[in-house]
Amino acid sequence: MSETPTADAPSERWQDRLPGATRRGFLAAGAGGAIAALLAACGSQSSGGTAAKPGKGGSGGAARRGGTLRAGSPPPPTAVDPVTAYDGTSVALIQLVAEYLVWLDEDFKLVPKLATAWKSDPAAKVWTFTLRKGVTFSDGTPLDAAAVKASFDRLLDPKNKSSALSAFDTVLGQGGVSAPDDSSVVFTLKRPFSDFPYLVSAGNYNAVILKKDYAGNFTSKAIGTGPFLLKSYDLSTGAVFTRNPSYWDAPKPYLDGVDITFFADDQADLVALQSGSIDVQVISQPDLVQPLAAAGGDITVDQVQSTGVTVLTLRTDKAPFDRKEVRQAVAYALDRPAIKTGVAAGVGDLGNDHLFAPLFPAAPKDIEQRAKDQAKVTQLLQTAGVGSLRFTLTFDPPNKNYAVTIQSQLKQVGITVDLDQRSSNDFYGGDQAKDTPWLFTTANLVAWAGRPVPSQFITPMVKSGAVWNGSKYANKALDDAADAYDAATTDTARAAQAEIIAKALHEDVPIIVSYWAGTVRAFNGRKFTGIKAHPSEFVDFSTVSQV
Repeated sequence: MSETPTADAPSERWQDRLPGATRRGFLAAGAGGAIAALLAACGSQSSGGTAAKPGKGGSGGAARRGGTLRAGSPPPPTAVDPVTAYDGTSVALIQLVAEYLVWLDEDFKLVPKLATAWKSDPAAKVWTFTLRKGVTFSDGTPLDAAAVKASFDRLLDPKNKSSALSAFDTVLGQGGVSAPDDSSVVFTLKRPFSDFPYLVSAGNYNAVILKKDYAGNFTSKAIGTGPFLLKSYDLSTGAVFTRNPSYWDAPKPYLDGVDITFFADDQADLVALQSGSIDVQVISQPDLVQPLAAAGGDITVDQVQSTGVTVLTLRTDKAPFDRKEVRQAVAYALDRPAIKTGVAAGVGDLGNDHLFAPLFPAAPKDIEQRAKDQAKVTQLLQTAGVGSLRFTLTFDPPNKNYAVTIQSQLKQVGITVDLDQRSSNDFYGGDQAKDTPWLFTTANLVAWAGRPVPSQFITPMVKSGAVWNGSKYANKALDDAADAYDAATTDTARAAQAEIIAKALHEDVPIIVSYWAGTVRAFNGRKFTGIKAHPSEFVDFSTVSQV
């Protein structure tokens, strides 16, 4: 594949904003977008003395040097380790210190970061990335291709149990990364994958570049190429960051530092923001902060669309959901607008029981939106020979409201739902190959973090025998279309395969997608500018400055 114009070209930008994540964290990383942007060899990002752009709700003007941004966030549930971290707080802490080959902006455009350009062979199977010159780690060690190779070798080694493996599954394996010289890294894939730049971007949030000798001691010896240095970390209180004086993208960062305080619950975090004890939330709850947006005053709430989604999974290999008509009946029993309003405070887009969010460029436009239809429910159950339908819905605490809403709505059409709430540890625990509840119960609710490519939903969730196929759905036509979608190098070819996949899922209903989430971030717009919501709740505080 020949080198194409830079990804900054207006025709190659995503047309809308994309993905988000859940309040407490991510389930797994992923990585889609317009073909032109994906296959582009991106030009260098400016590192001159440009002023920070004002954030929504903030004042305009050039960036002001100095000041400390005080942020609030939930405490990390596990160790803050770039290789294994999966929760939103850990990822945010890591992103202040370490960087990716490619960043994703709030529109999910690919932005050059430690790589300045990338290109592939004609088959989109061999990808070459050119590294930025003059970058050093915070201890003075120069960034080189050996460090990049070591970073990805570390992620690809199963013994390290990295969350990134879910993104690379079937695409990139051990031995697939090489460093022909100090400034070039080559990825040789298992199969053609035209979205590959997203898999080494922030869209695969574990893919930060670390030193070759990284030994897993991040909170005590956090060395990265990013805008801030980790000064102190305490799981019970929070973390303190100071400006990296040798950051390659001078004059950023504009702040002297960032102080992050951990709050055990959402209400305490919100009260701290309202009282002025903190200036920004790392992770904002739409239902809690939306009222602040309408109230005026100091608090600004920025909002972007997302592909974060909570999926209702139905076991297609066991009664009662081994009959397609029964699965369809449940889908037609739901009032999707009411679910979006009641569960997500109205933030997001309606879902239509397939995995192409409205913001994915290849999303089909001609599939009729499924809506509540009680007569259809009755007809489908009669066709299936089901006089009355009763099933158990398994979920963990963050999805309790969603589960209760489903139970209530299905009761209205004569379907009985028994609720089975498990602790999050129990819900995701057990043997992932044979008995973990989130993959082996009759019906369950699973929150998936937003991905910028639909393949990172399709491949693990609904392909035959996939690692996270909780529905046990198998459809060779979908499998073939998914492979063809990944290999496609034109928008037309990709759209054709997307329609096959979407129509199969919409017809067979192994999963129900009621709505796609949105993402918000609340902050004090009178004090700081340059703060934005991100579709995956990522943080980029390098452009933030005092008003």
